[in-house]
Amino acid sequence: MSHEDRVIELRQYAMQPARRDELIDLFEREFIEPQEAVGMHVIGQFRDLDAPDRFVWMRGFPSMPVRAEALDGFYGGPTWKRHREAANATIVDSDDVLLLRPARARSGFATPSAPRPPLNASAKTQGLIEAGICSLDAAADDGFLERFERDLVPRLTSAGAELIGMYVTEASANTYPRLPVREGEHVLVWFARFDDVDAHHRYEAALLADTAWREAVAQSLLHGLKQPPQRMRLSPTARSELRA
Repeated sequence: MSHEDRVIELRQYAMQPARRDELIDLFEREFIEPQEAVGMHVIGQFRDLDAPDRFVWMRGFPSMPVRAEALDGFYGGPTWKRHREAANATIVDSDDVLLLRPARARSGFATPSAPRPPLNASAKTQGLIEAGICSLDAAADDGFLERFERDLVPRLTSAGAELIGMYVTEASANTYPRLPVREGEHVLVWFARFDDVDAHHRYEAALLADTAWREAVAQSLLHGLKQPPQRMRLSPTARSELRA
């Protein structure tokens, strides 16, 4: 099934110690299909390999008005009411949410080549997704997007990254204030696919040795980039639609 995800949420949850898998089990059993039934698209769920108590997931919407309707439908509906106490008990903070839109007309995620794995799917890890977050002084469209495409993307791909998505801040007002998002910030976020952890290690080593990458980052810090990009290593869960 294809989706028009003109807006996505990148959600990072701080979890209670050692309770991430508890939430993942509940999420994959109870929350995926009911969210999609009311008009949203559950893009993917991930374990952050460098933060054992962080759960990362994404969902998409055709528009901001549909987002408001879909979120109201889910959070006002029976599934969330039945399971919210169990879910909330595993979470310390769920307010780290970036509201994003594709940076270019064709820079969003492609339609998956295979359907989402079914319930009780094998938990075998399939590859790794990197999420790279660039915090910016101003909107990416004010010049950083072109700099990123010209100077940084070639270094990422040369090091071994397969870029699968590029997004920037969706500046519209939050249409569902009950769920906070990070407002007043400007970001560019890239997503890249790797076959496995070893492939990502080789990529990181290549970037570390690449003087052109270091120079491009240094120049970007003078032209809109607030700090070096934050790069998260994300392992898809058993039922994540987005996977490597």
